[in-house]
Amino acid sequence: MIIRTEGLTRKFRTTEIETTALADIDLEVEEGEFTSIMGPSGCGKSTLLNILGLIDNCDGGKFWFRETDVSACSERQRAGLRKENIGFVFQSFNLIDELTVYENVELPLVYIKLEAAERKQRVAAVLEKMDMGHRANHFPQQLSGGQQQRVAVARAVVNQPKLILADEPTGNLDTEHGQEVMSILKTLNDEGTTVVMVTHSPDDAAVGSRIVRMLDGKIIA
Repeated sequence: MIIRTEGLTRKFRTTEIETTALADIDLEVEEGEFTSIMGPSGCGKSTLLNILGLIDNCDGGKFWFRETDVSACSERQRAGLRKENIGFVFQSFNLIDELTVYENVELPLVYIKLEAAERKQRVAAVLEKMDMGHRANHFPQQLSGGQQQRVAVARAVVNQPKLILADEPTGNLDTEHGQEVMSILKTLNDEGTTVVMVTHSPDDAAVGSRIVRMLDGKIIA
């Protein structure tokens, strides 16, 4: 089991109002699974993904990541778990404009203080796998949307994570490039990487091995 939650809750408060983003979420994701999470805007999908990615904290309930009780971890321990185990793919790519394709993909390896020779080898290998080796010295703004998302996927997988979290990974892409990105995620899953993806697209969701449906902060199916 890579993810297990029991009674997970998350609330957002202002001076005048309290909003329940997640209510009593029970979820299990097995190693090697491809789970698609669907639901209307505002139903809590991205909030759940941020908690599973150790970016945000829950207010209540329990969350185990690879048998580690995350609620008992310090922020430093959570950051270590995140850097060593999780890759993120976002709708807006989140590439750094001032860095080249190569430098963007290399960044996670710099954070985990990998040796320079090993970084070079891994970045070159993953860029070739994504068919972006010929663009290594280009900057993000010199690429199409589909190419930028392929670079974002390369960055997500370069540290060989156990889990990829994808938040609307085809949301800013046309159909052809969206299908390319989904094909890449499916291939990575076939090779053993666990994928949890938030999407509005029924076609994209169907690529996964199961679909979890959310409404008003709850899992309904």
